Amino acid sequence: MNTAERAWQLLESVPDPEIPVVSIRELGILREVTQASDGSVDVVITPTYSGCPAMEQIHADVCTLLASHRIHARVVTRLAPAWTTDWITPEAREKLRGYGIAPPQLSAAQNVVQLTRRRPGVETIACPQCGSTNTTETSHFGSTACKALYKCLDCREPFDHFKAY
Repeated sequence: MNTAERAWQLLESVPDPEIPVVSIRELGILREVTQASDGSVDVVITPTYSGCPAMEQIHADVCTLLASHRIHARVVTRLAPAWTTDWITPEAREKLRGYGIAPPQLSAAQNVVQLTRRRPGVETIACPQCGSTNTTETSHFGSTACKALYKCLDCREPFDHFKAY
């Protein structure tokens, strides 16, 4: 196993600082790990949105973990292509739901975000607690700018929903 492969394997375990039940790889933030000619690795990360406050922590966590395994790394933040919720793995979607965050839904056939509509322009979001689609958006911004705050009208629980990008 070369250094880049070893680094990728190690980075699989780096949790997202804001949602510790999922890794930065599972969220699609970790994009690439390549071997440089000097023996170090270049690690490419993409923020979930421009100005994401967690990027500094992710950068530090990547460097700290790799340094603890004697791997010198350069971390590069790449903004293009822009992060999309399509990059969230199926395993992470289930972990998010279990954590109380409704993930965006994908169409396996088209690999695009599918929206079902109650009325024009409004997504139907299933509650991660009880599964009801009798939900309403209470704030377009949730605990972070990449999520919206919803409330289930059946079980009355509030929850975050990853916005589809």
